[in-house]
Amino acid sequence: MKLRQINDAVSCLGAVDWNRRLFDSLIPLPDGTSYNAYLVRGTEKTALVDTADPAKTELLMDQLAGVDRIDYLVANHAEQDHSGTIPHVLQRYPDAVLLATPKGKGMLVDLLCVPEERIRAVEDGETVSLGGKTLEFLYTPWVHWPETMSTYLPEDGILFSCDFFGSHYATTDLFAHDKATVYEAAKRYYAEIMMPFRPTIRKNLEKVKGRDVQLIAPSHGPLYDDPGFIIQAYEDWVSEDVKNEVVLPYVSMHGSTERMVLHLTNALAEKGVTVRLFDLAVTDLGKLAIALVDAATLIVGTPTVHVGPHPAVFYASHLANCLRPKLRYASIIGSYGWSSQAIERIAQLIPNLKVELLDPVVCRGYPREKDLQALDALAEAVAAKHRECASTGRG
Repeated sequence: MKLRQINDAVSCLGAVDWNRRLFDSLIPLPDGTSYNAYLVRGTEKTALVDTADPAKTELLMDQLAGVDRIDYLVANHAEQDHSGTIPHVLQRYPDAVLLATPKGKGMLVDLLCVPEERIRAVEDGETVSLGGKTLEFLYTPWVHWPETMSTYLPEDGILFSCDFFGSHYATTDLFAHDKATVYEAAKRYYAEIMMPFRPTIRKNLEKVKGRDVQLIAPSHGPLYDDPGFIIQAYEDWVSEDVKNEVVLPYVSMHGSTERMVLHLTNALAEKGVTVRLFDLAVTDLGKLAIALVDAATLIVGTPTVHVGPHPAVFYASHLANCLRPKLRYASIIGSYGWSSQAIERIAQLIPNLKVELLDPVVCRGYPREKDLQALDALAEAVAAKHRECASTGRG
Protein backbone atom coordinates (compact mmCIF):
# COMPACT_ATOMS: atom_id res chain seq x y z
CA MET A 1 0.00 0.00 0.00
CA LYS A 2 1.40 3.40 -1.01
CA LEU A 3 0.94 6.80 0.57
CA ARG A 4 -2.24 8.36 -0.73
CA GLN A 5 -2.21 12.10 -1.27
CA ILE A 6 -4.97 14.11 0.36
CA ASN A 7 -3.38 17.34 -0.84
CA ASP A 8 0.14 18.59 -1.61
CA ALA A 9 1.13 18.57 2.07
CA VAL A 10 -0.90 15.76 3.62
CA SER A 11 -0.79 12.03 2.89
CA CYS A 12 -2.75 9.11 4.28
CA LEU A 13 -0.90 5.94 5.15
CA GLY A 14 -1.52 2.94 7.36
CA ALA A 15 -3.23 -0.34 6.63
CA VAL A 16 -6.55 -1.84 5.63
CA ASP A 17 -7.24 -4.93 7.73
CA TRP A 18 -9.65 -6.84 5.50
CA ASN A 19 -9.83 -10.05 7.52
CA ARG A 20 -9.98 -8.94 11.13
CA ARG A 21 -13.28 -10.08 12.59
CA LEU A 22 -12.93 -9.36 16.32
CA PHE A 23 -11.57 -6.36 18.21
CA ASP A 24 -10.37 -6.53 21.83
CA SER A 25 -11.54 -10.16 21.80
CA LEU A 26 -14.98 -8.63 22.22
CA ILE A 27 -16.28 -6.43 19.39
CA PRO A 28 -17.43 -8.05 16.12
CA LEU A 29 -15.91 -6.60 12.95
CA PRO A 30 -18.13 -7.88 10.13
CA ASP A 31 -16.58 -5.43 7.65
CA GLY A 32 -12.95 -5.51 8.83
CA THR A 33 -11.26 -2.23 9.72
CA SER A 34 -8.36 0.08 8.91
CA TYR A 35 -5.65 1.86 10.85
CA ASN A 36 -5.05 5.29 9.34
CA ALA A 37 -2.01 7.47 9.94
CA TYR A 38 -1.27 10.83 8.35
CA LEU A 39 1.93 12.49 7.20
CA VAL A 40 1.93 16.30 7.28
CA ARG A 41 4.81 18.14 5.59
CA GLY A 42 5.55 21.79 6.28
CA THR A 43 8.33 23.84 4.72
CA GLU A 44 10.51 23.26 7.79
CA LYS A 45 9.31 20.16 9.59
CA THR A 46 7.35 16.93 9.08
CA ALA A 47 4.85 15.30 11.44
CA LEU A 48 3.34 11.84 11.52
CA VAL A 49 -0.10 11.76 13.14
CA ASP A 50 -0.82 8.34 14.74
CA THR A 51 0.60 5.00 13.59
CA ALA A 52 -0.97 1.55 13.20
CA ASP A 53 -1.79 -1.70 14.92
CA PRO A 54 1.29 -3.77 15.84
CA ALA A 55 0.20 -6.49 13.41
CA LYS A 56 0.65 -3.97 10.56
CA THR A 57 4.03 -2.59 11.66
CA GLU A 58 5.90 -3.83 8.61
CA LEU A 59 3.39 -2.31 6.22
CA LEU A 60 3.51 1.07 7.91
CA MET A 61 7.30 1.11 8.06
CA ASP A 62 7.49 0.21 4.36
CA GLN A 63 5.34 3.25 3.58
CA LEU A 64 7.75 5.43 5.53
CA ALA A 65 10.76 4.13 3.58
CA GLY A 66 10.97 7.28 1.48
CA VAL A 67 10.47 9.67 4.40
CA ASP A 68 13.91 10.91 5.45
CA ARG A 69 12.90 12.82 8.55
CA ILE A 70 10.06 12.97 11.04
CA ASP A 71 10.29 15.80 13.56
CA TYR A 72 7.06 15.16 15.44
CA LEU A 73 5.10 11.99 16.05
CA VAL A 74 1.62 12.79 17.33
CA ALA A 75 -0.16 10.21 19.49
CA ASN A 76 -3.81 11.25 19.58
CA HIS A 77 -4.67 8.08 21.50
CA ALA A 78 -2.57 5.57 23.43
CA GLU A 79 -4.56 2.45 22.54
CA GLN A 80 -2.34 -0.02 20.71
CA ASP A 81 -4.26 -0.15 17.43
CA HIS A 82 -3.07 3.45 16.91
CA SER A 83 0.07 3.60 19.03
CA GLY A 84 1.46 0.10 18.65
CA THR A 85 4.01 0.99 15.99
CA ILE A 86 5.31 4.07 17.84
CA PRO A 87 8.43 2.32 19.22
CA HIS A 88 9.47 1.30 15.69
CA VAL A 89 8.95 4.83 14.33
CA LEU A 90 10.95 6.34 17.20
CA GLN A 91 13.74 3.86 16.58
CA ARG A 92 13.94 4.77 12.88
CA TYR A 93 13.73 8.51 13.59
CA PRO A 94 15.86 9.07 16.71
CA ASP A 95 15.34 12.86 16.69
CA ALA A 96 11.54 12.67 16.52
CA VAL A 97 9.60 14.09 19.47
CA LEU A 98 6.49 12.20 20.52
CA LEU A 99 3.57 14.52 21.36
CA ALA A 100 0.64 13.48 23.55
CA THR A 101 -1.64 14.78 26.27
CA PRO A 102 -0.23 14.58 29.83
CA LYS A 103 -2.39 11.52 30.51
CA GLY A 104 -1.40 10.07 27.16
CA LYS A 105 2.26 10.47 28.05
CA GLY A 106 1.89 8.31 31.13
CA MET A 107 -0.10 5.69 29.26
CA LEU A 108 2.44 5.45 26.43
CA VAL A 109 5.16 4.86 29.00
CA ASP A 110 3.06 2.20 30.72
CA LEU A 111 1.64 0.43 27.65
CA LEU A 112 4.55 0.61 25.21
CA CYS A 113 7.56 1.23 27.47
CA VAL A 114 8.38 4.38 25.48
CA PRO A 115 11.23 6.28 27.20
CA GLU A 116 9.70 9.21 29.05
CA GLU A 117 12.31 11.61 27.71
CA ARG A 118 11.10 10.98 24.12
CA ILE A 119 7.61 12.29 24.96
CA ARG A 120 6.48 15.91 25.27
CA ALA A 121 3.10 16.62 26.80
CA VAL A 122 1.06 19.25 24.96
CA GLU A 123 -1.66 21.45 26.40
CA ASP A 124 -5.20 21.86 25.14
CA GLY A 125 -5.10 24.43 22.32
CA GLU A 126 -1.30 24.36 22.04
CA THR A 127 0.12 24.70 18.53
CA VAL A 128 3.24 23.47 16.76
CA SER A 129 4.50 25.07 13.55
CA LEU A 130 5.84 22.92 10.72
CA GLY A 131 6.52 25.93 8.52
CA GLY A 132 3.43 27.08 6.67
CA LYS A 133 1.45 24.33 8.41
CA THR A 134 0.23 24.40 12.01
CA LEU A 135 -0.87 21.57 14.24
CA GLU A 136 -3.35 22.55 16.97
CA PHE A 137 -4.06 20.01 19.70
CA LEU A 138 -7.62 19.74 20.97
CA TYR A 139 -8.31 17.69 24.07
CA THR A 140 -11.26 15.39 23.35
CA PRO A 141 -11.37 13.16 26.44
CA TRP A 142 -13.47 10.01 26.61
CA VAL A 143 -13.67 9.32 22.90
CA HIS A 144 -13.21 6.76 24.18
CA TRP A 145 -10.28 6.84 26.66
CA PRO A 146 -9.46 9.64 29.12
CA GLU A 147 -6.25 10.75 27.35
CA THR A 148 -7.58 11.25 23.82
CA MET A 149 -7.12 14.34 21.70
CA SER A 150 -7.66 15.43 18.11
CA THR A 151 -5.19 17.34 15.96
CA TYR A 152 -6.37 20.21 13.76
CA LEU A 153 -4.57 21.57 10.71
CA PRO A 154 -6.13 25.05 10.29
CA GLU A 155 -4.47 25.96 6.97
CA ASP A 156 -6.30 23.05 5.31
CA GLY A 157 -9.27 22.69 7.65
CA ILE A 158 -8.36 19.05 8.39
CA LEU A 159 -9.27 17.44 11.71
CA PHE A 160 -7.26 14.31 12.53
CA SER A 161 -9.79 12.88 14.96
CA CYS A 162 -8.42 9.38 15.69
CA ASP A 163 -11.30 7.25 17.09
CA PHE A 164 -13.71 10.21 17.12
CA PHE A 165 -16.00 9.83 14.05
CA GLY A 166 -14.30 6.54 13.13
CA SER A 167 -15.79 3.40 11.61
CA HIS A 168 -14.62 -0.19 11.52
CA TYR A 169 -14.94 -0.53 7.76
CA ALA A 170 -12.34 -1.95 5.35
CA THR A 171 -12.49 -0.25 1.97
CA THR A 172 -10.26 0.96 -0.84
CA ASP A 173 -12.19 4.25 -0.90
CA LEU A 174 -10.23 7.10 0.61
CA PHE A 175 -13.39 9.14 1.21
CA ALA A 176 -16.81 8.19 2.60
CA HIS A 177 -18.79 8.37 -0.63
CA ASP A 178 -20.93 5.26 0.02
CA LYS A 179 -22.74 7.12 2.76
CA ALA A 180 -25.35 4.48 3.60
CA THR A 181 -22.71 1.83 4.25
CA VAL A 182 -20.40 4.18 6.13
CA TYR A 183 -23.29 5.52 8.23
CA GLU A 184 -24.11 2.04 9.53
CA ALA A 185 -20.45 1.24 10.18
CA ALA A 186 -19.96 4.53 12.02
CA LYS A 187 -23.14 4.03 14.03
CA ARG A 188 -21.99 0.53 15.01
CA TYR A 189 -18.64 2.01 16.04
CA TYR A 190 -20.34 4.72 18.10
CA ALA A 191 -22.75 2.25 19.69
CA GLU A 192 -20.11 -0.25 20.75
CA ILE A 193 -17.41 2.19 21.85
CA MET A 194 -18.58 5.78 22.28
CA MET A 195 -22.15 5.57 23.58
CA PRO A 196 -21.27 5.31 27.30
CA PHE A 197 -19.68 8.77 27.06
CA ARG A 198 -22.51 10.74 25.43
CA PRO A 199 -22.37 13.80 27.74
CA THR A 200 -18.64 14.28 27.22
CA ILE A 201 -18.91 13.67 23.48
CA ARG A 202 -21.52 16.45 23.27
CA LYS A 203 -18.93 18.86 24.71
CA ASN A 204 -16.26 17.57 22.34
CA LEU A 205 -18.61 18.11 19.40
CA GLU A 206 -18.99 21.75 20.35
CA LYS A 207 -15.21 22.13 20.46
CA VAL A 208 -14.89 20.60 16.99
CA LYS A 209 -17.68 22.79 15.62
CA GLY A 210 -15.72 25.81 16.81
CA ARG A 211 -13.14 25.13 14.09
CA ASP A 212 -13.50 25.54 10.34
CA VAL A 213 -13.42 21.81 9.58
CA GLN A 214 -13.40 21.00 5.88
CA LEU A 215 -12.23 17.40 6.16
CA ILE A 216 -12.39 14.87 8.99
CA ALA A 217 -9.61 12.27 8.89
CA PRO A 218 -10.29 9.54 11.47
CA SER A 219 -7.94 6.68 12.28
CA HIS A 220 -10.50 3.99 11.37
CA GLY A 221 -12.47 3.90 8.13
CA PRO A 222 -12.73 6.37 5.24
CA LEU A 223 -12.28 10.16 5.49
CA TYR A 224 -15.18 12.62 5.44
CA ASP A 225 -14.87 15.29 2.77
CA ASP A 226 -18.43 16.19 3.76
CA PRO A 227 -17.84 16.59 7.51
CA GLY A 228 -21.38 17.78 8.14
CA PHE A 229 -22.60 14.25 7.32
CA ILE A 230 -20.87 12.59 10.29
CA ILE A 231 -21.14 15.58 12.65
CA GLN A 232 -24.92 15.68 12.18
CA ALA A 233 -25.11 11.94 12.76
CA TYR A 234 -23.19 12.29 16.03
CA GLU A 235 -25.39 15.20 17.11
CA ASP A 236 -28.41 12.95 16.65
CA TRP A 237 -26.86 9.98 18.45
CA VAL A 238 -25.68 11.93 21.50
CA SER A 239 -28.89 13.96 21.86
CA GLU A 240 -31.56 13.05 24.39
CA ASP A 241 -34.12 12.44 21.65
CA VAL A 242 -35.45 8.90 21.37
CA LYS A 243 -37.44 7.19 18.63
CA ASN A 244 -40.70 5.30 18.70
CA GLU A 245 -38.82 2.00 18.90
CA VAL A 246 -38.60 -1.01 21.19
CA VAL A 247 -35.50 -3.18 21.33
CA LEU A 248 -36.48 -6.72 22.27
CA PRO A 249 -33.60 -9.16 22.84
CA TYR A 250 -34.74 -12.61 23.92
CA VAL A 251 -33.93 -16.29 24.30
CA SER A 252 -36.43 -19.13 24.24
CA MET A 253 -35.58 -22.70 25.20
CA HIS A 254 -38.89 -24.55 24.74
CA GLY A 255 -41.06 -22.05 22.88
CA SER A 256 -42.93 -20.37 25.74
CA THR A 257 -40.91 -17.16 25.81
CA GLU A 258 -40.85 -16.99 22.01
CA ARG A 259 -44.65 -17.24 21.94
CA MET A 260 -44.82 -14.25 24.29
CA VAL A 261 -42.23 -12.30 22.32
CA LEU A 262 -44.02 -12.76 19.01
CA HIS A 263 -47.38 -11.85 20.51
CA LEU A 264 -45.96 -8.70 22.06
CA THR A 265 -44.18 -7.78 18.83
CA ASN A 266 -47.42 -7.99 16.88
CA ALA A 267 -49.32 -6.03 19.55
CA LEU A 268 -46.73 -3.25 19.49
CA ALA A 269 -46.68 -3.15 15.69
CA GLU A 270 -50.48 -2.79 15.61
CA LYS A 271 -50.08 0.29 17.80
CA GLY A 272 -47.52 1.83 15.46
CA VAL A 273 -44.42 1.01 17.54
CA THR A 274 -41.36 -0.25 15.67
CA VAL A 275 -39.80 -3.35 17.23
CA ARG A 276 -36.17 -4.41 16.80
CA LEU A 277 -36.17 -8.13 17.59
CA PHE A 278 -32.99 -10.03 18.48
CA ASP A 279 -32.75 -13.77 19.15
CA LEU A 280 -29.71 -13.79 21.44
CA ALA A 281 -28.89 -17.37 20.50
CA VAL A 282 -27.80 -16.21 17.05
CA THR A 283 -27.68 -12.40 16.96
CA ASP A 284 -24.75 -10.10 16.22
CA LEU A 285 -24.34 -8.10 19.43
CA GLY A 286 -23.11 -5.17 17.35
CA LYS A 287 -26.53 -4.99 15.69
CA LEU A 288 -28.13 -5.00 19.13
CA ALA A 289 -25.87 -2.12 20.21
CA ILE A 290 -26.83 -0.14 17.08
CA ALA A 291 -30.52 -0.59 17.85
CA LEU A 292 -30.02 0.68 21.40
CA VAL A 293 -28.68 4.04 20.16
CA ASP A 294 -32.11 5.51 19.37
CA ALA A 295 -34.71 3.31 21.06
CA ALA A 296 -37.08 4.57 23.73
CA THR A 297 -37.72 1.19 25.32
CA LEU A 298 -35.88 -2.04 26.11
CA ILE A 299 -37.90 -5.19 26.77
CA VAL A 300 -35.98 -8.32 27.69
CA GLY A 301 -37.45 -11.77 27.02
CA THR A 302 -36.05 -14.66 29.03
CA PRO A 303 -36.81 -18.17 30.18
CA THR A 304 -35.73 -19.10 33.70
CA VAL A 305 -32.50 -21.03 34.18
CA HIS A 306 -31.65 -22.04 37.75
CA VAL A 307 -34.11 -19.45 39.08
CA GLY A 308 -32.46 -16.57 37.17
CA PRO A 309 -32.38 -15.28 33.56
CA HIS A 310 -30.81 -17.26 30.74
CA PRO A 311 -27.02 -16.63 30.58
CA ALA A 312 -27.34 -14.98 27.14
CA VAL A 313 -29.88 -12.55 28.60
CA PHE A 314 -27.60 -11.96 31.56
CA TYR A 315 -24.80 -10.99 29.15
CA ALA A 316 -27.02 -8.78 26.97
CA SER A 317 -28.41 -6.97 30.02
CA HIS A 318 -24.91 -6.37 31.34
CA LEU A 319 -23.90 -5.07 27.89
CA ALA A 320 -26.81 -2.63 27.81
CA ASN A 321 -25.89 -1.44 31.29
CA CYS A 322 -22.29 -0.80 30.18
CA LEU A 323 -23.32 1.04 27.00
CA ARG A 324 -25.71 3.38 28.87
CA PRO A 325 -28.09 4.12 25.97
CA LYS A 326 -30.65 6.92 26.28
CA LEU A 327 -33.55 4.57 26.97
CA ARG A 328 -36.60 5.88 28.83
CA TYR A 329 -38.44 2.67 29.67
CA ALA A 330 -37.77 -1.01 30.27
CA SER A 331 -39.67 -4.19 31.00
CA ILE A 332 -39.21 -7.94 31.21
CA ILE A 333 -41.25 -10.81 29.82
CA GLY A 334 -40.71 -14.55 30.06
CA SER A 335 -41.68 -17.85 31.56
CA TYR A 336 -40.61 -20.27 34.29
CA GLY A 337 -41.25 -23.84 35.34
CA TRP A 338 -41.51 -23.78 39.14
CA SER A 339 -39.80 -20.64 40.49
CA SER A 340 -38.16 -17.50 39.12
CA GLN A 341 -36.15 -14.50 40.23
CA ALA A 342 -35.45 -13.38 36.68
CA ILE A 343 -37.07 -9.95 37.16
CA GLU A 344 -35.11 -9.15 40.29
CA ARG A 345 -31.81 -10.33 38.86
CA ILE A 346 -32.18 -8.48 35.55
CA ALA A 347 -33.10 -5.31 37.45
CA GLN A 348 -29.89 -5.68 39.44
CA LEU A 349 -27.90 -5.91 36.19
CA ILE A 350 -29.00 -2.53 34.78
CA PRO A 351 -28.42 0.13 37.47
CA ASN A 352 -26.88 2.51 34.90
CA LEU A 353 -30.09 2.63 32.86
CA LYS A 354 -32.16 5.51 34.19
CA VAL A 355 -35.42 4.01 33.03
CA GLU A 356 -38.98 3.70 34.23
CA LEU A 357 -39.78 0.01 34.71
CA LEU A 358 -43.10 -0.95 33.14
CA ASP A 359 -45.07 -3.87 34.57
CA PRO A 360 -43.32 -7.12 33.58
CA VAL A 361 -45.18 -10.16 32.31
CA VAL A 362 -43.86 -13.50 33.55
CA CYS A 363 -45.94 -16.64 33.27
CA ARG A 364 -45.68 -20.17 34.59
CA GLY A 365 -45.27 -22.60 31.69
CA TYR A 366 -46.82 -21.88 28.32
CA PRO A 367 -48.67 -18.52 28.07
CA ARG A 368 -52.44 -18.67 28.42
CA GLU A 369 -55.05 -16.15 27.43
CA LYS A 370 -54.61 -14.06 30.58
CA ASP A 371 -50.87 -13.85 29.89
CA LEU A 372 -51.48 -12.72 26.31
CA GLN A 373 -53.89 -10.08 27.63
CA ALA A 374 -51.18 -8.87 30.01
CA LEU A 375 -48.84 -8.56 27.02
CA ASP A 376 -51.49 -6.52 25.21
CA ALA A 377 -51.66 -4.24 28.23
CA LEU A 378 -47.89 -3.89 28.22
CA ALA A 379 -47.98 -2.97 24.52
CA GLU A 380 -50.58 -0.29 25.24
CA ALA A 381 -48.49 1.07 28.13
CA VAL A 382 -45.41 1.27 25.90
CA ALA A 383 -47.32 2.98 23.08
CA ALA A 384 -48.78 5.50 25.54
CA LYS A 385 -45.34 6.29 26.97
CA HIS A 386 -43.95 6.79 23.48
CA ARG A 387 -46.80 9.15 22.59
CA GLU A 388 -46.01 11.08 25.75
CA CYS A 389 -42.37 11.38 24.66
CA ALA A 390 -43.41 12.64 21.24
CA SER A 391 -45.79 15.21 22.72
CA THR A 392 -43.05 16.70 24.87
CA GLY A 393 -40.68 16.98 21.93
CA ARG A 394 -38.21 14.52 23.44
CA GLY A 395 -39.12 11.58 21.27
